[in-house]
Amino acid sequence: MALIRLLILDLDGVMTTGELPYTAAGQETKAFYVQDGGAIRLWQSAGGSVAIISGRDSKAVIARAKDLDIHLVIQGVPDKTPAYERVCQEVGVSDKEVGVVGDDLLDLALLRRCGYPIAVANAIPRVKRAARYVTRREGGQGAVTEVVERLLRSNGTWTDTMAPWQV
Repeated sequence: MALIRLLILDLDGVMTTGELPYTAAGQETKAFYVQDGGAIRLWQSAGGSVAIISGRDSKAVIARAKDLDIHLVIQGVPDKTPAYERVCQEVGVSDKEVGVVGDDLLDLALLRRCGYPIAVANAIPRVKRAARYVTRREGGQGAVTEVVERLLRSNGTWTDTMAPWQV
């Protein structure tokens, strides 16, 4: 397997639990798992790139991406393939160097195309069947953290990346 250099994340159901809560004023809110944010930063510190491709549009996504220095964010795209191609071209990677994490039908085309397809534990059965790996943890509850560790280990960079925090 090639080294994974780009991690593409779906948002709802992967970075969040997939719930869509609304305030009384009708504004959508999102909750993100703080450990997943730390894992994304760890991935970036090891030289990996991160992109978010989501079928829905949300201002909360922009704020979270800014917090995590994720500059590749494409939202509101029910057909994610053109966004995938654009991100891969911008990062300069081939399909085999891409890991995609998804949970729903909109993610299937990317999972079938990338080098390392991953489904979260709460993914629909069809997505799980398309994945090489299914996380034990659900989206929005540490699945991204699990994915980052798995990819760093697979890339052979886990020990060096973790060295500053070893006690």
